[in-house]
Amino acid sequence: MNKRILTGITTTGTPHIGNYLGAIKPALNLSKEFDESYFFLADYHAIIKNSNSSEVQDSVKSVAQAWLASGLDPEKSNFYRQSDVPEILELSWILNCVTAKGLMNRSHAYKAATALNETDEDKGITMGLFAYPVLMAADILMFNATHVPVGPDQIQHLEMTRDIAGRFNHIYKNTFSMPEAITQKADNIILGQDGRKMSKSYKNIIPLLSTEKALKKSIAKIITNSLEPGEPKEYESCTVFSLYRHFSSSDEQESLKEAYKEGISWGDAKNKLFEKVNSHLSPIREKYFELDTDVNLINELLLSGAKKVRPQAQELLEKVRDSIGIKSIS
Repeated sequence: MNKRILTGITTTGTPHIGNYLGAIKPALNLSKEFDESYFFLADYHAIIKNSNSSEVQDSVKSVAQAWLASGLDPEKSNFYRQSDVPEILELSWILNCVTAKGLMNRSHAYKAATALNETDEDKGITMGLFAYPVLMAADILMFNATHVPVGPDQIQHLEMTRDIAGRFNHIYKNTFSMPEAITQKADNIILGQDGRKMSKSYKNIIPLLSTEKALKKSIAKIITNSLEPGEPKEYESCTVFSLYRHFSSSDEQESLKEAYKEGISWGDAKNKLFEKVNSHLSPIREKYFELDTDVNLINELLLSGAKKVRPQAQELLEKVRDSIGIKSIS
C-alpha cells in the first residue's frame, strides 16, 4: 500500500501566522515525503460550534485561499471539501453503529465541555460534539490514510480512530488499515501579541493575509517590557524574538541577540521583525489577492479535487456495504 498522509483543515475564522507556522507550512513540507497526500476542508466539523452560515461559508473560502497561496498544489495533492464527498457521512453513520458509547464518553473534548456545566452536565452538548471523533475517523478511514499529522490535543482522537477501525475489522472483515499519528511538537507554540499562544479566542493574532500596513500595525501591538533604548534586554522570553526566529536564519538570529545585549529599542526590534515577516509573506499575500479576484476558481478546484477522490471513496464504501449486508437481495 502507498504511504498516504491525510490532513484535515479546520474551517473557522481567518488564518493567522500561528496557523501558517504551526499547521500550514509543516503540513505542506511533510506531504512531500509521501506517495499520496490528501488535504480536506472540514466544513461539516465547523458546524459543530458555529451556527452562523455566512461565517462558515466565508471561512471555507479564506482558509482555502490561504492554503493555496501558501503553496498547496492541487495537481500534486488531493484537495477537496468534506461536504463534496457524501460517502464520508455515510461511512460515519456506519462507524457510529460499531462504536461503543463508552469510548465517546472518554473523549477529552466532550469531557471538557461537560465539565463547564454545573448542574446538567449535558446542557448545550450536541450529538455533533459528542460524536465528533467518529466523523474524524470516517474522514481518515474513507481513504485508508496511513499517516495523519495531529497536535497534542488530537492524539486521543487518532487512537479512537484506530479502535473504531479495529472493531469494524473484527466484526466484519479486514477493511481498514491502522493509521499512524505524526505528532507535532507540543513545545513549538507560536506566541501572540500578548505572549500567550496565538489564538483568535485570545484576540492576540497577527494576521497572515492582511495588507502590509495592517501587518505592521499588528506587530507594533506586541507587548514588551518597559526597558528603555540602551538598556540590555533578554531575548529568551521575548515574544518579538520568538516570532523572529521563525522567519530568519541562524546568523540573523545571532545578530539580533547581540542587538538585544546592546540595548536595541523595542521599536527597532519590532521593525526588524516586520521586515522579515513581510518579506516572507509578500508572495503569499500576492497570490492570495490574486485568488480573491477569481470567485469561481476555488469552487472549481475543490470540485475537481472531490471528483478525483470520490471514485476511491465509492469503491471502499461498496466494500463496507457488502460487509455489513447493505446490498442487492440475492
